[in-house]
Amino acid sequence: MNPILQLIEEIEQHDLWETEVILDRNEYLKVRGSIDTHIYFVVSGTLRIFIVDETEEHTIRFGYTGNLITALDSFITEKPSELFVQAIKRTELKPISKKNFMNLVSSSTENIQLWQTILLGLIQQQMERERDLLTSSPVDRYKRVLKRSPQVFQEIPNKYIASYLRMTPETLSRIKKS
Repeated sequence: MNPILQLIEEIEQHDLWETEVILDRNEYLKVRGSIDTHIYFVVSGTLRIFIVDETEEHTIRFGYTGNLITALDSFITEKPSELFVQAIKRTELKPISKKNFMNLVSSSTENIQLWQTILLGLIQQQMERERDLLTSSPVDRYKRVLKRSPQVFQEIPNKYIASYLRMTPETLSRIKKS
């Protein structure tokens, strides 16, 4: 079974969700400089995590229905983060505080293993993404994301996909046509 779904079941069995959060399209869950020590289960909708430099936004991740999402740096350190988390469309989230989440995780060996599996998967995905961005052509990056996460191309506007793939929307459009 999917480790995220197993952990979600544990949270629900212990009734640890806080008040549901509803975000309208383009509304922010988190902005740069804020601290957020919650993990969110995406009940419905789509979000993006991004950073902003002097000239543009850089999309780092997407969150879809059935995913857990957080500003992981702020969750771990309990310090302000440079990350933004924004709804791409109307999104319904179930939050759990770090304290309640970590108490649940540490309550059993199985939960610790589930959390480690989730974190290791996230680290592996991040390493693959970094390698792709450093060594793959735009066409190869597009093909890999299309194969790994086809829902991206059904749920996410092209401008965000292009940002995620580190290319212009025009380049993405050309690649999709060829």
